[in-house]
Amino acid sequence: MAATVRMHMRRLTRLTNAHSKKLENHDPVIALHFFYYNFCNIHQNLRCTPAVAAGVTNKLWELSDIADMLDVAERLAT
Repeated sequence: MAATVRMHMRRLTRLTNAHSKKLENHDPVIALHFFYYNFCNIHQNLRCTPAVAAGVTNKLWELSDIADMLDVAERLAT
């Protein structure tokens, strides 16, 4: 799993200026990656997302669903 995260997230390799210097900037990106990986990405071995396989959800999420959810959470926070 660590290799997957490093390969998908260039900010963890520090080869560019895109790496996170502050923890408060780093945490949301890691959380977003894991959410995408578990709810949107169809895995070859499972032939579905890990969240569907575990019974957490019954649909394949899309990036627009994540964006809508983040908009609602931001509105509720203010």
